[in-house]
Amino acid sequence: MTQMLTPKEIVSKLDNYIIGQNDAKKAVAIALYNRYRRMQVTDSLKQEITPKNLLMIGPTGVGKTEIARRLAKIVNAPFVKVEATKFTEVGYVGRDVESMVRDLADVAVKMEEDDRIEEMRSKVSKKVDKKLVKLLVPGQEKKQKNNDNGMNFGDMMSMFGNLQSGNIGDVLGGNNDDANDDPDNNKDVTDKIRNERLSVKEKLDQGLLEDEEVTIVVEESKKAPMNDQMNQMGIDVGEMMGAMMPKKMISRTLPVREAREVLIQQEAQKNIDHDAVYQAAIDRTQNNGIIFIDEFDKIAGNEKKQSGEVSREGVQRDILPIVEGSQINTKYGPVNTDHILFIASGAFAESKPSDLIAELQGRFPIRVELKDLTEEDFVQILTQPSNSLTKQYVALTRADGLNLTFTQESIEEIAKVSFDLNNTNQNIGARRLSTVLERILSEILFEGPDMQMGDVTITQEYVQERVGEIVSDRDLSRYIL
Repeated sequence: MTQMLTPKEIVSKLDNYIIGQNDAKKAVAIALYNRYRRMQVTDSLKQEITPKNLLMIGPTGVGKTEIARRLAKIVNAPFVKVEATKFTEVGYVGRDVESMVRDLADVAVKMEEDDRIEEMRSKVSKKVDKKLVKLLVPGQEKKQKNNDNGMNFGDMMSMFGNLQSGNIGDVLGGNNDDANDDPDNNKDVTDKIRNERLSVKEKLDQGLLEDEEVTIVVEESKKAPMNDQMNQMGIDVGEMMGAMMPKKMISRTLPVREAREVLIQQEAQKNIDHDAVYQAAIDRTQNNGIIFIDEFDKIAGNEKKQSGEVSREGVQRDILPIVEGSQINTKYGPVNTDHILFIASGAFAESKPSDLIAELQGRFPIRVELKDLTEEDFVQILTQPSNSLTKQYVALTRADGLNLTFTQESIEEIAKVSFDLNNTNQNIGARRLSTVLERILSEILFEGPDMQMGDVTITQEYVQERVGEIVSDRDLSRYIL
């Protein structure tokens, strides 16, 4: 973990995004800080101290997922969210429970690579800027000599050598990194071009060419692998095939500011020690990883099943060894789950935690119940968090030149409407605010680009005008709000 915060500091940071639910925030803060405490004990005892996994119980929209996600961001920890209902017991078609650990390892590898790239950014940027200058002022194409046979004796011997050495990529073409890396390859650079490049370099250093378009050659993006059995076993078929086949290079025309970032990523990847990255990522996964299992209540229950039907208890028993601590094979190496922090959540409206198998219950010793949101909570959610919905809409409409403001009375009315709708219809928590706000602001969002400059104030009367009749008609509100 890059920076260790005390439980109070963690809760304080969570308060910037999540209103209320203090018990849940304290519980996750303590569980996280216990990781730091564990690292301070002797090595012999360190392996014996396992994380105290959490079970968060509460209705939808009260902040369960947001608490876990924000927690991971605060401490820069690998984090994945999975749904328990997507998994099936061994022997049935569906997601293997071990895939959650492989997904976590993928996230950790990406984080490690990003860290390495940031470390090399200043060093690589200089080389990339030189390349951008050459691309902005390209050299002259060399005149090719005619060759009736299309290939001289030297080319034929080179191909034969590549075949003998097994380097099929060089024979098929596309793996010549040096040729792709140097824009001046097979080109003449005259004194006039050199002088022009000096002028362009000066403008580039001053940031005057950021919007200038430039064409770069990059490796084609890897396609997302199919969710097949091989991938679930930790074998990346696409990567294996990619190592055998030549790299496919494509041309992209981008503004300089975007091209620079692409080239920095491309250049840094060449200098990354991927073996070291994978080892660091595995360590990061094992010691800092957080897996959030949602819809945990949906696999609770010990109902009888018909022959051939997937068992809820079977999924629980497959999840159990991972939570207890086991070794999972990934394409980066084996990952031990002993010290990964698991946070499960569910509404438990039609079941209860005691319906889980006893062994799994024991692996989630910390249980916190999140409370239903009140009307006052809705007012705070609309105004206090740094990413509140009202602040988001103010920022969005500013792109159209509008100065959108909400009166305090309008915010209280929105909170009241949302709270009443949750009580009369299905309770979806804070997500109701998004539905109501979108309805209130739909006309402004539609007309905004044509209004150009102007001040728009959302009042209590406007809120009532937009949603009042719909709220009063219970049958209509079920469909619209």
